[in-house]
Amino acid sequence: MPIFKPKHLNLILQGKKTQTRRISRYRLKIGKAYAVRSKMLEPAQARIVITRAWRQQLRDLTPEDVRKEGFNSFTEFRQAWREIYGGWNPDQIVTAYEFRLLTRKQKHRSRRNRPSRLGVQATFLNTLTNT
Repeated sequence: MPIFKPKHLNLILQGKKTQTRRISRYRLKIGKAYAVRSKMLEPAQARIVITRAWRQQLRDLTPEDVRKEGFNSFTEFRQAWREIYGGWNPDQIVTAYEFRLLTRKQKHRSRRNRPSRLGVQATFLNTLTNT
């Protein structure tokens, strides 16, 4: 289950981020759908499917890769990488993943707008006793 910073998760939900790079040894599988979230114990915000995976050095990012990562420039990408991983090594080998957004979390009605279970049961019981 991939975890993204909230601002990166928002870019995924907007369709502006379709690639990610990871230093983790854990591998995502091509063709598999994954729930994505911004914190480990948080409910999933969306589901993505991995469409492509490859290894590369950070120095080999193209302007198109940077755009698919959701950034306007290489400088922006490098700054975000430093914030996440604490440093920048252009020789570092990472796994790059390209993905497609499958579904977004549906917003649920607030509890105030939902009929309570007791209300539904009471209505059902009233219909039984009034017939």
